[in-house]
Amino acid sequence: MPRIQNDPNLNVCPDYTSEDFVNTWAQLINENTTEEQVVQLLKNIWTANNRADKRLWQQQVNDDNEEQTHRNRLEEEEEERLNQECAKEEEDARKEERKKNKHKYTLIQNGSRIPDDPAITPCSYVLRKLDKGEYVKLWYFTNDGLDEAVIKKTVDDNAMILSTLADGSTAWVSSASTRSARSVINDENLPFEEFCQACPRFLTAL
Repeated sequence: MPRIQNDPNLNVCPDYTSEDFVNTWAQLINENTTEEQVVQLLKNIWTANNRADKRLWQQQVNDDNEEQTHRNRLEEEEEERLNQECAKEEEDARKEERKKNKHKYTLIQNGSRIPDDPAITPCSYVLRKLDKGEYVKLWYFTNDGLDEAVIKKTVDDNAMILSTLADGSTAWVSSASTRSARSVINDENLPFEEFCQACPRFLTAL
């Protein structure tokens, strides 16, 4: 059915007594029907048609409203779906970022504080031996050994020094490959107090 373009509620019944309708009602007048009766008949026909148009108009309005409501619901559902997809993509991106930088997102426990204990940094000679899994004397982890390491850090690890080898010969070797302390005490001769200092530090260094 074609759409009704104008609201029939706004229409006004024509004046059928005017000259514009003379030819129309003149054809309907006869010996049994007067001019007044013809005019009223035309008004009744117009009113009946107008009421029918009003009913069709209202149905059209209702259909349009229902269709618009349906479209709005579809648009809202689509917008919600897109928002959920966007939120999921953002969450997936955050999870991937956390995987790549897990230490960056590590939660700090309540009551945690910045450690104020000094870092245990033995000399480079000791670190190289630990990396190789070789035996290292505990003296290097005593206060004297760590103080010696601080002094030796002013010397470039790649600097070449003259060293006496086991067979009595001498050779130029890097400073990092030699023992960096001269007063090393064997483990069995280490005082108990220094032994207690060294053991925890040694385990931490491992």
